[in-house]
Amino acid sequence: MTLPRFGLGCMNVSHAYGVAPAFEDGVALVRAALDLGVGMLDTATLYGGGRNEELVGEALRGRRDEVTLASKGGMAIVDGKKVIDGRPETVRAQVDASLGRLGVDHIDLYYLHRWDKTVPIADSVGALAEAVAAGKIGAIGLSEVSVARLHEAQQAAPIAAVQNEYSLWSRNPELGMLQATRESGVQLVAFSPVARGFLADGVHDPASLPEKDIRRAMPRFQGENWTRNADLLPAWRALAAEAGCTPAQLALAWVLSRGEHVVAIPGTTSLAHLRDNVAAQHLSVDAALLARAGELIDTHTVAGPRYNALNSSEVDAESFEDAA
Repeated sequence: MTLPRFGLGCMNVSHAYGVAPAFEDGVALVRAALDLGVGMLDTATLYGGGRNEELVGEALRGRRDEVTLASKGGMAIVDGKKVIDGRPETVRAQVDASLGRLGVDHIDLYYLHRWDKTVPIADSVGALAEAVAAGKIGAIGLSEVSVARLHEAQQAAPIAAVQNEYSLWSRNPELGMLQATRESGVQLVAFSPVARGFLADGVHDPASLPEKDIRRAMPRFQGENWTRNADLLPAWRALAAEAGCTPAQLALAWVLSRGEHVVAIPGTTSLAHLRDNVAAQHLSVDAALLARAGELIDTHTVAGPRYNALNSSEVDAESFEDAA
């Protein structure tokens, strides 16, 4: 399958970043994305404990054919806690539950949200291949995996997409995944392409973030790391002004410039930001300016790892800490 180059990451309207908007406001935002021509919606079993899939399903009533619909399983909220479970029986049950919450009979792309390191990835992918054969899902994706895991999974079934974090400040796919996906005809779906709001100039004081905002636990938003990272923002704002766009748009333009197989799925709860983000896919930014953006915000200038120790242990994707 060929994915649209631009989609909406729907997590924000139910999960993880501060206080989620009211259900009806989230539905309205997703419908506004459809009105703006956004070609893909990305949700998951995990987000809001299933509530996000219900929200997306409500937004899609009567409009299902307008978008590529993506969801994920293998990670869920169980008894109030996040649980990674890639056993085939769990994956099968979560596919069926996703279909029910979304109110559809077919999901175009379904990811294994995390590789369960206690289960061979071929077993988890095999369960998804069964769902493809049954017509429940159209294609299989993987999220937060390494090149080695991608190749292992490809021995079990065709893989259409890998969704890993990719932005100017998270270059992990450049440790092999960017090339591997290009060479094998797999699309690379970049989540958090505006660096969890940092490159949108949307975080001015992490201490003011709501108590349950996931960024509070992320090293780049803490202490001396945050001080050093915030020092990059004046030059970043100036570069976006030179490009004639918003900081978020420049970040998105850079991600989309990384290859025709790269897809960006920024999330937001703001209609104004949604409109700006959608417009970014049509920007023409000089290659030399994009190169300067890549020099200003990169692995060597950004302070801190992308995850804390616990969250790092849950992912399989290559990291600069391991490569050092």
